[in-house]
Amino acid sequence: MTTPADIFSYRPYWAKRFGIAPELPISRCEMEQLGWDSCDVILVTGDAYVDHPSFGMAIIGRLLEAQGFRVGIIAQPDWTSVTDFQRLGRPNLFFGITAGNMDSMVNRYTADRRPRSDDAYTPDAAPGRRPDRSVTVYAQRAREAFKGVPVVLGGIEASLRRIAHFDYWSETVRRSVLIDSKADLLIFGNAERAVVALAHRLARGEAIGDIRDLRGTAWMMRREEIHSAPLLLRGEEEKPPFSKGGLGGFDAKVDAGFLHNPYETEPNCPPSTAIVAAPESRTAARALTVVRLPSFEQVRDDPVSYAHASRLFHLETNPSNARALVQAHGERDVWLNPPPIPLTSAEFDRVYELPYSRRPHSSYGAARLPAWEMIRHSVNIVRGCFGGCTFCSITEHEGRVIQSRSEDSILREVADIRDRAPNFTGTISDLGGPSANMWRLNCGNPRAAAACRRLSCLYPDICRNLNTDHAPLIQLYRKARAVTGVKRVLIASGVRYDLALRSPAYIRELVMHHVGGYLKIAPEHTESGPLSKMMKPGIESFDRFQELFDRYSREAGKEQYLIPYFISAHPGTTDEDMLKLALWLKQHGFRLDQVQAFLPTPLALASTMYHSERNPLQPVTRDSERVFVVRGQRQRRLQKAFLRYHDPENWPLLRQALKDMGRADLIGNGKRHLIPLEKSPQPPFFKGGLKAPAPAASPRKSAHSASLRKPDHSPLKKARHFPPLKKGG
Repeated sequence: MTTPADIFSYRPYWAKRFGIAPELPISRCEMEQLGWDSCDVILVTGDAYVDHPSFGMAIIGRLLEAQGFRVGIIAQPDWTSVTDFQRLGRPNLFFGITAGNMDSMVNRYTADRRPRSDDAYTPDAAPGRRPDRSVTVYAQRAREAFKGVPVVLGGIEASLRRIAHFDYWSETVRRSVLIDSKADLLIFGNAERAVVALAHRLARGEAIGDIRDLRGTAWMMRREEIHSAPLLLRGEEEKPPFSKGGLGGFDAKVDAGFLHNPYETEPNCPPSTAIVAAPESRTAARALTVVRLPSFEQVRDDPVSYAHASRLFHLETNPSNARALVQAHGERDVWLNPPPIPLTSAEFDRVYELPYSRRPHSSYGAARLPAWEMIRHSVNIVRGCFGGCTFCSITEHEGRVIQSRSEDSILREVADIRDRAPNFTGTISDLGGPSANMWRLNCGNPRAAAACRRLSCLYPDICRNLNTDHAPLIQLYRKARAVTGVKRVLIASGVRYDLALRSPAYIRELVMHHVGGYLKIAPEHTESGPLSKMMKPGIESFDRFQELFDRYSREAGKEQYLIPYFISAHPGTTDEDMLKLALWLKQHGFRLDQVQAFLPTPLALASTMYHSERNPLQPVTRDSERVFVVRGQRQRRLQKAFLRYHDPENWPLLRQALKDMGRADLIGNGKRHLIPLEKSPQPPFFKGGLKAPAPAASPRKSAHSASLRKPDHSPLKKARHFPPLKKGG
């Protein structure tokens, strides 16, 4: 892996003379006020335009502006015609298309496929402002608006659909989004390096069809001949049908979807054997290799082939050794270059210190934007996650290599929030990212990091090569809360508690100074079966973390609680597993108001399990491990009901299920019972005369009845329904 050029080392484009825009224009009038006659790049997004570094379109827009390009934004356009896509005129270089910060299908539908009633990324949370599969629809409209203008896809929705993928909402395997969108190029993952290089090369006159060597990009090529890639066969070498000398200027060998790679180390083997540095000759060989995945037609028709392709895909995520991937779609191939090289801390700092206004576009007036309100006083300090949870899409998008900002840059942003953020009261709401406590934690062995193919640095145990020193993060917390004008620094990002256990001093610092009464934590389940399919630690780690949390809360003289998150209906989860989880919740006194049902997102390993009923965490064969999957809505509702065993609305469903499971002993009115007996209706007359009417209910509610009230879903109040952690329920 060669060291790429700094993304800020390019000679600026001539349009830099126009200077910095107070906010990127969304109308021709704003363009004229800036002195522009046209835009070089137009970004189309499914979110409202918020000029804040927590929003992808703002990062890409300001980064291209820093390179000298004129960038316009078309936010949440009317997709039923081309009119909105023409509002800024014809872009000189390309259209950049993104669905926004969230996948549009996840944004619009619940895990039960029901439309959501609001959209946090839209002014006043109005629903219905983006189409299903927004990337595809927007790309088609942009192509219609101005024929011949290159169309480039990016963002999480494009990343998760870059190859053939299982689509939960249609229960089918869909083609790569490149085909349906008719886009010229797709940039997956963190796009800074690729989009900067692309813009400069297009500005120099290169045709987008000739730009085939950028890491982190994918494109379509017509096949000169169709090659079969049968499961479990190695296949022959072939010359890729590139128009110009092969991948990145060299010819490549194509491996036909093998399972037993001699350079591969299994991701789930013990830490002592999981990391093996590859010899230089093998490293060079990998750099010249393209892995051919089973074709779209194969994975569409054969779930085992789909699971096999998923495993191959996920073993090629380390930027240091990942090979290019190719997947046939009929007469054409989808080609994926290796993932992008992570940003250095210096580059990361500059990206987050670009001249953002840090607020929604002024055209929205006084409209509320819930997504912005939640993060406007927070600081993103880290990217990526090496946890590898199978239900999470971070690995497929941001990758598992941690990118950290410098301490100085973070503190400057804290001061900037203090000085510029409206209504700042002295509280920084978060210093975090995908995980709260992975800042500056990376592999401590460079040779091991270059060869590693593990899917997780934390499962089944924390890798011996991983640096787990939280001392720099403790120091950062102390300096952040010492900034003049800052009263409190809270941590709202989820804490990876198994990692935090390596540093009790970090837990103490966190609990004593940075918990606002409640701390989010995600054990996800209590049983080993589901946890093994999630690649999450055992519940014993949670118990140890809880003990330290309670101890340090007492030392601080504070009444503080953990907010645990659990998932129902995850692949590998039986009804018996959910019953055991419900009993654990009752024993520990938890009454959950907000619970999560598993939602299969494209490319996630857990989604592969859901679709194929195979386990891609191990080599996939026709006879490999089968995974139990919950499919029907009734069983999904039942598993979710176990998480809310205390809700009377769930009692009829749970009573019948417990009887069917042979656990009617758990139905009763005693402390050892999970749910109460069904109340028998009293006859109007009984021995002794007419039954007296029941006394009117007291207006004073008990603590128990209060916990059953309709949940308050506001971010600040939702945790108040969790009682103290006490044994005995």
